[in-house]
Amino acid sequence: MFSLDRWQEILGTLWRNKLRSALTALSMAWGIFMLVVLLGLGNGLQAGVEHGFADDATNSIWLFAGQTSRPHKGLPIGRRVVLANRDVGKVDALPAVDHITGRYFARGGMFGGEITIRAGAKAQPFDVRAVHPGHLYLEKTLMKAGRYLNDTDVAERRKVVVIGLPVAAFLFGPANAIGRWVEINKVAFQVVGLFDDEGGEGEQKKAYIPITTAQAAFNGADRVNMLMFTVGNAGVAESKAIAAEATALLAEAHDFSPDDPQALRVRNNVENFQTFMQIFSMIDLVMGLMGVLAIVAGVIGVSNIMMIVVRERTKEIGIRKALGATPANIVGSIVQEAVVLTASAGYLGLVAGVGLLQLIERALPPNEMFGPPRVDLGIALGATVVLVVAGALAGFFPALAAARVNPIVALRDE
Repeated sequence: MFSLDRWQEILGTLWRNKLRSALTALSMAWGIFMLVVLLGLGNGLQAGVEHGFADDATNSIWLFAGQTSRPHKGLPIGRRVVLANRDVGKVDALPAVDHITGRYFARGGMFGGEITIRAGAKAQPFDVRAVHPGHLYLEKTLMKAGRYLNDTDVAERRKVVVIGLPVAAFLFGPANAIGRWVEINKVAFQVVGLFDDEGGEGEQKKAYIPITTAQAAFNGADRVNMLMFTVGNAGVAESKAIAAEATALLAEAHDFSPDDPQALRVRNNVENFQTFMQIFSMIDLVMGLMGVLAIVAGVIGVSNIMMIVVRERTKEIGIRKALGATPANIVGSIVQEAVVLTASAGYLGLVAGVGLLQLIERALPPNEMFGPPRVDLGIALGATVVLVVAGALAGFFPALAAARVNPIVALRDE
């Protein structure tokens, strides 16, 4: 392995057959390169999807009030379904419901709207969400100072607010925001907590106030625009049954058909998350298959080249055996040549693939749909090692056959 003469022999052989060696190395390097790039892009896509779920509880069900699209009990279609505070209690009474919250949008619309928050001379519109205390678990809110909303805040309609760290930084700078007062749509609220959010800056630039306070202060009566609740460790089938049970309760209370898809729209995060995980499991399987095919292609290429090399060097092998070379020496020389070829090609493909992923990551603008296209180097290195070992085996068998040839027969070879 560390013989200078052997290394000179191997490098000399590869150099004398530059084109053949280069094409063989290129085919193997291309396989590792494609494996690394595809794994990186797949990981980037998966990271983007997981980022989308990072902000919301993956075991949650969301119910959006809409308009009826089917007649029910003689009532016309097109009726608007308006949920109320009492509906939150009805759904919360279901045994499978863990944490629950309603949302009221002071500005209307499916996703509410921004409302100006003012502190002294500083003012800026932010997304204000009117919720129940259970919302803390639905949005994976991370409290950094103070407290979140509680049941007493809702029951007594307290004018308290929990704001994100960027909101506090804008309104109060480095000063402590806890206990300070802000105006939300000209109504005074006291800051009781600061939060962070895994969903990024968009989810951090928000403020949470008690839903009952918002209903009273912003002319909301007891309206609730949507319901959200978690279902513990329920699987997909169980979560669907829970969503159907909640839908039936609300359908009975508001006189619409439980089968009307527009009256109450359901977003089942349990099912959605499971679907995405199955998709990425298939992607991982395809990537693994491509890796196997890349290794097989490399092995076939090396095996063919080694067979040609052995054939071309039959007389040389005969002379070396006649001069006293052992079979182990002959086999070691040819196998080492195969290892050098596969290791070099695998390393070049690995470096080129990682380099391209780095360029893509730098060129890609920040977004929530596609994460950094990074590859697990352990997997890539493992595939390269397997390729080298397989290449060595591919060179071993032709070399072994050559080492067993009688020197006289080898010297007669034309």
